Amino acid sequence: MHPLISNEEFELLRDLIYKTSGINLAQSKKELVKSRLSKRLAARSINSFEEYYRFVTKTDKTGEELVHLIDSISTNKTDFFREKKHFDFLNSKLLPDLIAKKEKRRNKKLRIWCAASSSGEEPYTLAMTVLGHINPKNGWDVKILATDISTKILQKAIRGVYKKETVNDISQGLLAAHFSRITKDNIVFYKAKDHLKELITYRRFNLMTPKFPFKNPFDFIFCRNVMIYFDPETQQRLVSKFYDCLPKEGYLFIGHSETLAKRVTGFKYVQPALYQK
Repeated sequence: MHPLISNEEFELLRDLIYKTSGINLAQSKKELVKSRLSKRLAARSINSFEEYYRFVTKTDKTGEELVHLIDSISTNKTDFFREKKHFDFLNSKLLPDLIAKKEKRRNKKLRIWCAASSSGEEPYTLAMTVLGHINPKNGWDVKILATDISTKILQKAIRGVYKKETVNDISQGLLAAHFSRITKDNIVFYKAKDHLKELITYRRFNLMTPKFPFKNPFDFIFCRNVMIYFDPETQQRLVSKFYDCLPKEGYLFIGHSETLAKRVTGFKYVQPALYQK
């Protein structure tokens, strides 16, 4: 039997989730919070949501349970080559222009941030796309930073193993080049090859961190379908932090259902869900 959640308990948890992750839950998400957190109450042998709130905020000094709480609430929906027009733009314009510019300056460094990497499909798609244009063996230094607030989903991304139906949007040529086919208990999986994994560094990172710790700018940033969970004020703060992490003319990719208020961001609109500093 799941314990019931009162309006007061929901408000306490909703406030905690907002303050720590920026996720802004509507009143209509009360049942979702109840069902997703009931497992955590059971795991900790806790009988009420109020007691669980006290445990997270006062008793647990390690902060470990707060990570589990955010893991439970986070939604992780992603696909390979999701929102294909972004990758078309990378292939037709952004990467050829950027590579030509860097080769001219003899600066063969490419830095990309995938700021909500979820289970890894997006950073692996970025790695495959970049490898279509350059060969790291030719002196190129490519690093993709892939971050997410959920430790659980990052573990899946690091493993880089996907069911057959998950890789349907990858062409046969790319699949053969970048993934190994493995069979376990008569189920076919595809595992990202080492040359793909070597380009990506996975880290747990909270986008609500007041000041981002990056010393050098990223050539472009992907942060797609994350800001829909934030209120306008939180979105605004996040976008200005992204702005500071990009060089002049650097690009910010967001989700197709998201837009930037251009009056206040300093970004110019390029095409749907794509902006340039």
